[in-house]
Amino acid sequence: MFQADKNYTRVWEFYIVGFPGLPSEYFHLVAWFFFFLYVTTIVGNLLLIIVFALEHSLQKPMYIIMVSLALSDIGFITVALPKLIARYWWNDGSLGFHTCLFQEHMIHYFGSLNSLILLTMALDRYVAISSLSLLRYSVVMTNQNMTGMILFCWVLAHIFPGISTINFTMMPFCGPNKIVHAFCDTMSLTPLVCGDPSQQFSSAYAAAMFILYVPLAFIIFSYICIIISILRMASGQGRMKTFSTCATQGCIISIYYIPRFFVYSTPYFPNLMMTPDKRIATTLFYSLFPPLINPFIYCLRTNEIKNIFRRWIQKQHENVKINITDK
Repeated sequence: MFQADKNYTRVWEFYIVGFPGLPSEYFHLVAWFFFFLYVTTIVGNLLLIIVFALEHSLQKPMYIIMVSLALSDIGFITVALPKLIARYWWNDGSLGFHTCLFQEHMIHYFGSLNSLILLTMALDRYVAISSLSLLRYSVVMTNQNMTGMILFCWVLAHIFPGISTINFTMMPFCGPNKIVHAFCDTMSLTPLVCGDPSQQFSSAYAAAMFILYVPLAFIIFSYICIIISILRMASGQGRMKTFSTCATQGCIISIYYIPRFFVYSTPYFPNLMMTPDKRIATTLFYSLFPPLINPFIYCLRTNEIKNIFRRWIQKQHENVKINITDK
């Protein structure tokens, strides 16, 4: 399947090129942009995790999903961005062979994990809607059951990326070592394999479509059920509030899933040809925008969390007043 000269010199180091068409005078500006994006995403998701840990009232199935999504987002952006920032800040884009494979595995792992977490979130909402009463939902979706489901997702997400990574370790890399991408992944590593990597790409493509779009099918089904339930609501204000929340979440889910299909499918559809710069920009958009916005979409629009922040701010104001009075 992979034929190469027996005397070939194996590549032991790769180099992250990033945007090949980006002029060097913009390197520092791009580095600052990604650094700001990284810090903002980390702070936003860490804030959610801290609030969940401190407030026992939030330790419910839905918030367990949100915290898991926040942890996954922190993991993904920590794997993806530091080397890209170093590439543009210090021109340090080199990665060892095994480091690159580790990054490739974790990039696809967190991508698969997010898809499974979104599936779990859709399942939670479906059970909540299909349950005849709050009591029935609370019996089915306990904290223990939800924690077990989330832990299962964290383990299951390793399977397909693990198979792809093991396959890469057995492939000959004997030619170019420049990765025309923002990070190591299947799309960027496959062209560097000596011989014909079409079977590897086809199997990776099939795995990606399965892990992404089987959950998406159920997510769409659950949202159809939600919309039907919204239309049955007696209160017009309740319909608008619920529809607004679902529409916002639907936009984030669309950003996460739809561009991935076009990026992964370009080798099979000639009309979908993309320049390297456009492909990298699209990949970074659907990879980095959801982790940045998720804490605001799923949490800051939630009344419980907003009330907690108001209570915390009010306590701080009261403490300041007490200190001023004591002085």
